[in-house]
Amino acid sequence: MKNSHFLSAMSTMLFVLLLIACHNDPLEPEYGTVQLKFDNVVGTSDLKLDSATYTNGSGEPFSVSKLNYFVSNIKLKKADGSSYVVPQDSSYFLVMENNAASQSIMLHNVPAGTYTGIDFVVGVDSLRNTMDIGKRTGALDPGGAAAGMYWDWNSGYIFLKLEGTSAKAPVDATGSRNFMYHIGLFGGYKTKTINNLRTIQLSFNTKPAQVVMYGKTGIQIKADVLKLFDGVKPLSIAKNPDIMVSDSSRNVANNYATMFSVGTVQVE
Repeated sequence: MKNSHFLSAMSTMLFVLLLIACHNDPLEPEYGTVQLKFDNVVGTSDLKLDSATYTNGSGEPFSVSKLNYFVSNIKLKKADGSSYVVPQDSSYFLVMENNAASQSIMLHNVPAGTYTGIDFVVGVDSLRNTMDIGKRTGALDPGGAAAGMYWDWNSGYIFLKLEGTSAKAPVDATGSRNFMYHIGLFGGYKTKTINNLRTIQLSFNTKPAQVVMYGKTGIQIKADVLKLFDGVKPLSIAKNPDIMVSDSSRNVANNYATMFSVGTVQVE
């Protein structure tokens, strides 16, 4: 009888110790995936290359033949002020309107939780701009994905490239009425230049983004081309058909800082 009580007591003690041990075991971290879906629009209309005509705030009709821009240094923010920073080497993307796959950015291994906003940079920061070319791969490879988005003569990336035609643009050397805005410059390496890097800070407003273990959270980010013309500094194609490294590039950069907004947020 005594042995029976003893064994029962021991079993109970072992059970309690097991519960305590399990309770003290560190929990496995939980991760999910965030998909950023960039949707390029012109006001309330979807952007269509070469097949639609739009009108800017100056009353100028225009069509778009190319829209590319770099997104980098992504950070997801929480209400308590903390944030998840995407690892630097995995935080450079080139969004191109003529490449649907490039408009979907997948962020893997994002800690599960509730996020209330997102920050990112339009452009490529000075550190990465001046890094050894062998370390600039993927979206930053000037001979690959970034072909046409890098100035060899100016040793730097083109942060945003907008090209198109307009009846209000003057006739150029080809006999066409083209306009083009190629905006780069990160402040200079050995010689100071304009700094056209812009940090975008967006709130998810009334619908925070829930990142769940093994789930995928989709966040739509709209980029409105009209804001390039009608943003902080209104731009006229007739007066500014070609902008690259001039002081006017700062105006375009200030405008593209306003072109992004959050659309839908959902867990899939």
